[in-house]
Amino acid sequence: MTPGFAGPHAVPGLARPHAVPGFARLPVLATAGVTGAVLLSLNGRYGYHRDELYFRLLGKHLSWGYVDQGPLTPLAARASTLLGDTVWALRLPATLATVALVVLAALLARELDGGAVAQTLAAFGAAAAAFPLIVGHALLTASFDAPLWVLVVWCAVRALRHDSRWWLAAGAAAGAALYNKYLVVLLGAGLLAGLLVAGPRAALADRWLWAGAGLALLVGVPNLVYQATHGWPQFPMAAALNATDGAENRVTFVPLQFLLLGPAHVPVWLAGWWGLWRDERWRPVRALAVAYPAAAAVALLTGGRPDYVFGLLLTLFAAGCVRAEAWRPAVRRVLVAALVIDAAVSALVALPLVPERRLAATPVPDINEVAREQVGWPEFVAAVARVHDTLPAADRPVAVLLTGNYGEAGALDRFGPRYGLPAIYSGHNELWYRARPPESATVAVTVGLGLQYARARFERCDEAGTVDTGVIGEERGEPILVCRMPAGGWATVWPRFQHFS
Repeated sequence: MTPGFAGPHAVPGLARPHAVPGFARLPVLATAGVTGAVLLSLNGRYGYHRDELYFRLLGKHLSWGYVDQGPLTPLAARASTLLGDTVWALRLPATLATVALVVLAALLARELDGGAVAQTLAAFGAAAAAFPLIVGHALLTASFDAPLWVLVVWCAVRALRHDSRWWLAAGAAAGAALYNKYLVVLLGAGLLAGLLVAGPRAALADRWLWAGAGLALLVGVPNLVYQATHGWPQFPMAAALNATDGAENRVTFVPLQFLLLGPAHVPVWLAGWWGLWRDERWRPVRALAVAYPAAAAVALLTGGRPDYVFGLLLTLFAAGCVRAEAWRPAVRRVLVAALVIDAAVSALVALPLVPERRLAATPVPDINEVAREQVGWPEFVAAVARVHDTLPAADRPVAVLLTGNYGEAGALDRFGPRYGLPAIYSGHNELWYRARPPESATVAVTVGLGLQYARARFERCDEAGTVDTGVIGEERGEPILVCRMPAGGWATVWPRFQHFS
């Protein structure tokens, strides 16, 4: 059988024999290469993001799962230390994931019959977008979610247009995504809704589709076993996220759909959605036109973050690039110029181009939370160390550090050894399960807890310092407390420190 043609395992009556355009290797790989080079050259600028510090900490205690996520990102953080315990090395997996995303966007356009122009536009559009640059510069769970989602979609398109055995590949990719976050279930639900609403419903009776779904579960079994044997912690975690962030996410969800890629991308992905819904040649994959709004509606109603459906948004953009290939050359030139402007603005907001010392004086930290959370962690640790150094000599052997969140714990773990700081504990997310302070620890230097909160859990707490220099994130102005005698002992009071967010 000629490669690229519908074969004996295509969905009956829907997939017609047609050749897939050739891969625009030179422009696509050049775009991906430039993207990777830019990210690599900037990866060492600014400092760790709080999530990166957390993943670095979790990477020291590898597990099949954690209360707030799967093991993939902590594993990537652990693997990066083979190149050194540096922020540059830690970000290398995120850079590679973004390079893969650029190539996958082009391959998806190709699978939708896009030629060299469409593939190049898709690659450049993915590379020039704000969100991919943000998650390419910092090691975040979204760094892997985006390419894994697009990989699943690419396999699904091949299954629906060429050979339904590609559902096995889609299932394998979805199973791998389960090790990062369970959000890929949202993608599966969106595709299922699309097949039910827009067809081809014959695909729902295809044994290969259900074999692929079974394979996804099989690949993800170890992580699912972890959840089952630990009381399904993802459910209270999801409830906590909805309680703390749900209202804000619902307000920003729709507006940010128009900014995750960039304003110039919007007419393209809208054209892609319309084409997927109306274009007869895309009838076998019309489900994608339903999958995006269906998944977005679920994310919106449940208070999910606006970027949760980014993979489907990029899918629409890739389809739009195929339609843009047929636009008049003058219109395409305007589009390219607009995408170049998007790229410049996105780079300024997403990448560490503004000098760190001047960042707080610009709008960038208000626009890009990831940039804001990369500044000031060494200064934060130095402030805690100054308080620890004021402890009487008799207190130091029985002292521990106690933080309000995982970023603070991760920063103290990374930079604390240079100051000879004691063991670090936190009640935040997975860290609560890692360990509790020993009963011999009668003194705790705490940060991020708040005076009233701490006094309700210790017999005495006194403010001994403040995080007041170098930090522009939420830690700025936090009191540093010296607390004594946990109420009733650590075994009694430790459950009161547990919190999810």
